[in-house]
Amino acid sequence: MAQFKQISTFVEVVARGSLSAAARAEGIAPAVIGRRLDALEQRLGVKLLQRTTRKLALTDEGAAFLEDCQRILADLESAEAAAAERSARATGHLLISAPAGFGRHHVAPLIPSFVAEHRDVTVTLNLADRVVDLIGEGVDVAIRIATLEDSNLVSLKLADNRRVVVGAPSYLQRHGVPKTLDDLTRHNCMAISSAGSQRGWTFRDGSKNVTLRTAGNMSCNDGAVLHDWVLAGKGLGWRSMWEVGADIQAGRLVTVLDEYAAPGNDNIYAVFAQRRHLPLRIRAFVDFLRRTYAQPGYWAKG
Repeated sequence: MAQFKQISTFVEVVARGSLSAAARAEGIAPAVIGRRLDALEQRLGVKLLQRTTRKLALTDEGAAFLEDCQRILADLESAEAAAAERSARATGHLLISAPAGFGRHHVAPLIPSFVAEHRDVTVTLNLADRVVDLIGEGVDVAIRIATLEDSNLVSLKLADNRRVVVGAPSYLQRHGVPKTLDDLTRHNCMAISSAGSQRGWTFRDGSKNVTLRTAGNMSCNDGAVLHDWVLAGKGLGWRSMWEVGADIQAGRLVTVLDEYAAPGNDNIYAVFAQRRHLPLRIRAFVDFLRRTYAQPGYWAKG
């Protein structure tokens, strides 16, 4: 405690320009301030201030030490503010962005429970299948399913985005169950298409990941449409568990080629503008999503 008091006194003296001004601010005698500075310099073994009756001047060592002390005190102040904020109630308005399909199934249904838990928070949810400009559009937190590149944004992983190959029982009865990756060439594989090209399906083959360009008689740039086609028994799809988990649980879809499933790198993230301390309402919402998604069997609920 004595060491911290010496450091804070040193910073205060430099900021106010004199021992007497620092003493008045603290309501003590200037001699007490002087003794603290003497003790600090003696403990460090360096001269920090050149003191005369008229002015103070930092030594080179004092200037370097001052910068470190200011950073330490600022960090302490921020830590105290953050701790105090955690004990407070979340308040204010929260603007959330999420992909349309994922947001309809796994963000929108959770918001009523969140606002019931945090009654002083109001929420606006925007669903859009585009990368929003968080700062430009004033978005507090965006949910993204992607491989995130380095940027000036902060991301927090909410959950894995596991992908599986699925087909309706009716389709598999008619065309058989693929046992190897080569078998996919004999199946109608319906893929996401964008700008005239199809997204490949990624698998784990031995010790490496492989991406296959599948072929089928239908493709679409909307995942919900592909989902409907697969449910209707028109072919196989490579879909995320967040989309088909409930269908698998209910028996409407069946997974195939599970032994080739590759760990995904386009996982589910919360992304927000980089700030030293996030408002409590953002932290509370992100924590709420993480807890919910981590519940056993959550993705099978649909």
